[in-house]
Amino acid sequence: MDLSTTSVMAAKAYLYKAESLVKEYLLADSYVSYTAVLGGILMCKMVYDITHLVSSFYYKSYASLTKAQKLEWNNRGISTVHAIFITYMSVYLVFFSHLFSDQLDGPITSRNSNLSNFTLGVSVGYFITDIAMIFWVYPSLGGMEYVLHHILSLVSIVYSTYSGEGQLYTYMVLISEATTPGINLRWFLDTAGLKKSKAYLVNGVWMVVAWLVARILLFIYLFYHIYFHYDQVMQMHTFSCLLVFGVPTVLLIMNTVWFAKILRGLKKTMAKRD
Repeated sequence: MDLSTTSVMAAKAYLYKAESLVKEYLLADSYVSYTAVLGGILMCKMVYDITHLVSSFYYKSYASLTKAQKLEWNNRGISTVHAIFITYMSVYLVFFSHLFSDQLDGPITSRNSNLSNFTLGVSVGYFITDIAMIFWVYPSLGGMEYVLHHILSLVSIVYSTYSGEGQLYTYMVLISEATTPGINLRWFLDTAGLKKSKAYLVNGVWMVVAWLVARILLFIYLFYHIYFHYDQVMQMHTFSCLLVFGVPTVLLIMNTVWFAKILRGLKKTMAKRD
């Protein structure tokens, strides 16, 4: 047997062992969530580096940004990618998959799957990374309202992932991440000196509409859904019930306050253009 044949067989054996490791451990039912968390953290690191690399090549003024601005620029790249991913998966799981269908037997509040657990795990990895960055350069990336928002989100997602309860409502809340790309684009345009551009105005209008739908009306629908499935909700553990009732309530209050600020900002922008 020549050396090349031996090398090929060794490579195939190594590949087989690697596949077995992934299937039996990393993607096993009991480990899928932990794998997803690790994957979410690694994704954040990768997106941070890619955002830095792409911005350095295609945005000439990137080099002139301060260290703090570059950090926030790259951080917003991470949050944009996570927002797109989690919004897509949340909309699919809530409205298009049959996982949370009323036509299935059993309480809707106790349903979960490998896909739903994996998706939440990725989101946990993101929130761990983001809150770590917030504390690292506090308050450059956000004040206490951002810390409160992230802690509430992280606690809810972690508990929902590992208890398997209330995932439907967790995903409904996560759909609100649909507004994040618009928020980040507003900051990018402002930092790039394009605050008076048409794109800035259009994005502002889009933010108002998206915020109203994803962070106000959808939360109202969430409470409507809870009301009509109250008996099933009350079958969950006490802490799950506290999260299902408490977290959306706090977030809705915060979203309403932020919505008022967004409206005032849009009015000022439009007034300056007149």
